[in-house]
Amino acid sequence: MRFLYEDESFSYEALRAAGFANSGGADLGEVLATAHNIPEGDEDAWLREWTKTAERVHAIAIHALTGRHRVSAREALLRASSYYRTAEFYRRDDPANDPEAKRLSTLSRETFATAASLMDTPVEAVRIPYEDTTLPGYLFLVDDSGTPRPTVIFTSGFDSTLEEVYFVVGAAALRRGYNVLAYDGPGQGAALREQGLFFRPDWEAVVSPVVDYALTRPEIAPDRLALMGYSLGGYLTARAAAHEHRLAALVLDDGLYDYYDAHTRMMPPFLTEWVETGRDELANPVVGLMMKNNTQLRWALRNGVWAFGAASPADYIRRTTDYTLKGVAQLIQCPTLVLDAENDQFFRGQPQLVSDALTCPHTLITLPEDEGAGEHCHMGAMSRFNQITFDWLDTTLTPAK
Repeated sequence: MRFLYEDESFSYEALRAAGFANSGGADLGEVLATAHNIPEGDEDAWLREWTKTAERVHAIAIHALTGRHRVSAREALLRASSYYRTAEFYRRDDPANDPEAKRLSTLSRETFATAASLMDTPVEAVRIPYEDTTLPGYLFLVDDSGTPRPTVIFTSGFDSTLEEVYFVVGAAALRRGYNVLAYDGPGQGAALREQGLFFRPDWEAVVSPVVDYALTRPEIAPDRLALMGYSLGGYLTARAAAHEHRLAALVLDDGLYDYYDAHTRMMPPFLTEWVETGRDELANPVVGLMMKNNTQLRWALRNGVWAFGAASPADYIRRTTDYTLKGVAQLIQCPTLVLDAENDQFFRGQPQLVSDALTCPHTLITLPEDEGAGEHCHMGAMSRFNQITFDWLDTTLTPAK
């Protein structure tokens, strides 16, 4: 399915931006007007036009705040936050030292934080103890009653941010009576940008401290904790659940069995051999040529080098070998929902591999293209995704009578 562009990456990211309209993260007209001014594959224009839209909507929010129009300000701030994230998406030459990348990502966080302070339901910015530091998070609560409620601990993916969680599941969860505890782990959002923490494969070292924190909160029912992973988070949370057994349910959106395999299936055998044997002086020039003509590959490898703390694209690809559920999936004990997207351009076939390896009670659901839900993580079909996910959670977390 193509949305506004033939370029696969531009199409997907435009669909991602538009899909968040479902939870207040976009206005379709703003998305269409912005995309109209961005030529196919033009990353400079993408940055320029999404930044212009974000700044225009941000200005609306400031004006509304000045006039004490609380709802209008909140709505504009949520959209501005999402647009700032979208604007910065392809800025991956040197994001750790790029002033514009830093400015836009900071604005995305700041506008969301202000919007959170204006929400009708309680939102608390939290710091979760992790090793010798803390991880940034948000606790979205159904109400201020203190009643223990089922809670989703949400883990983002390869490029998503803490703030994006609200648009993916946060708003939908609150409407259904679920709290959401969202966080940026190593390699993600502010934990990467502000703290220099890189991805790690043993994600139980991340999730167990998050569960520890969750169990200190009286608003969270300790026997109704669900862990949910999004994109690469589909591997990270599965790995964590194999070792962390205080969870009542696990949702993988989508299932990811072997991250290295997801990369090498797109590479010729000789290149895979060079990467595996450390012949980076041969592999990197070939990878560089492939990146020139492929927006998606160019972005993904640049982002991977940064978020994994790698020295080069070949080094990044090699590091992904540790991200596998081989010998691990059978350790998961809690009921698990594995989601699949019919036209997943990143992880095709991986959810079935996860399902085949699980020995716990589990359900595999493939959402199809003809329902508009066939893209990776079901972008553009957030209502359908949330309906499937929370209906399953309702059933799974409700004690049998």
